Amino acid sequence: MSHNSFGHLFRVTTWGESHGPAIGCVVDGCPPRLPLSEADIQPWLDRRRPGRSRFTTQRREPDQVRILSGVFEGVTTGTPIALQIDNVDQRSKDYGELAERFRPGHADLTYELKYGIRDWRGGGRASARETAMRVAAGAVARLVLGGRVSIRGALVQIGPHAIDRARWDWDAVQANPFFCPDPLAVEPWAEYLDGVRQAGSSCGAVVEVVAEGVPPGLGAPVYGKLDADLAAALMSINAVKGVEIGDGFAAATLSGEANADEMRMRDGVVAFRSNHAGGILGGISTGQPVVARFAVKPTSSIRTPRAAVDRHGREVEVATKGRHDPCVGIRAVPVGEAMFACVLADHLLRQRAQNPDAPDSARLPRN
Repeated sequence: MSHNSFGHLFRVTTWGESHGPAIGCVVDGCPPRLPLSEADIQPWLDRRRPGRSRFTTQRREPDQVRILSGVFEGVTTGTPIALQIDNVDQRSKDYGELAERFRPGHADLTYELKYGIRDWRGGGRASARETAMRVAAGAVARLVLGGRVSIRGALVQIGPHAIDRARWDWDAVQANPFFCPDPLAVEPWAEYLDGVRQAGSSCGAVVEVVAEGVPPGLGAPVYGKLDADLAAALMSINAVKGVEIGDGFAAATLSGEANADEMRMRDGVVAFRSNHAGGILGGISTGQPVVARFAVKPTSSIRTPRAAVDRHGREVEVATKGRHDPCVGIRAVPVGEAMFACVLADHLLRQRAQNPDAPDSARLPRN
């Protein structure tokens, strides 16, 4: 199977299956002499780890990461960094019936049609289990970006229930099991998701990621646009069905006057009066916060019987057993952050390689 890598100068390759002995990744292109230990990676993995609340899958995986290469005496060496997480709580027997049947809404069918074979244990390579390694790679990417760049994600909608943006509080995100920035939305969300879970069903969600401190100049016209690479990275996350940058689809309802982010000079630096563009113009970062949202569909593995077919072309019904996220969008928050970090690190290294004297702020060059 090809296409398991992404990035150019900062390149990530993931490997492994949901119920295999381990999952892992190789991060290539990380600069040397950056302090890195397993303790730098583990806190990010703990945020994505399953079984942290009743609202996520109850699979018990400690997700303890091991650094196998690329680090010597506590710093990166500039060589490939290999990371591995052992799988310790697989229950493949829960998926026995799926060896012959395809779940509606899942990649079971398309993997079979493409390869003629698939690992049906927990979804194999199509499982969200793979995203743990993206989070591990994202921890390395954050070191490349340095402390100036802050990347934070939040769940802004679960099912039909959206937050009140007037109550946005970043401190609240880490204080509830939903990564929700609206403290008053937490209890209604819990009641809603309890009902979804008890019914054996699932629901979708919308995640927003904001990167602050991003220098201007990242991205390149025409086929190396920063927003295009971000969109591709976010779309590659399991169950994501839509991505928007800045105002996104809402920009279609605005006038030209309302949509344009007006500019003025402040202390020699370009200052914007708004950020409808989400920090990217012409595929190149402006120095404003980079903002993106992505929509996550409901989890395909549900207990409710649904019409399907099997490998022999027979019409059957499928009701999935096992342990699954009633809303996979919850644990997608740290995954979205990680993909942001990897893309931004890659573009930062590209910018340094092509334009090492570029300013790190929106200060106009003197003529």
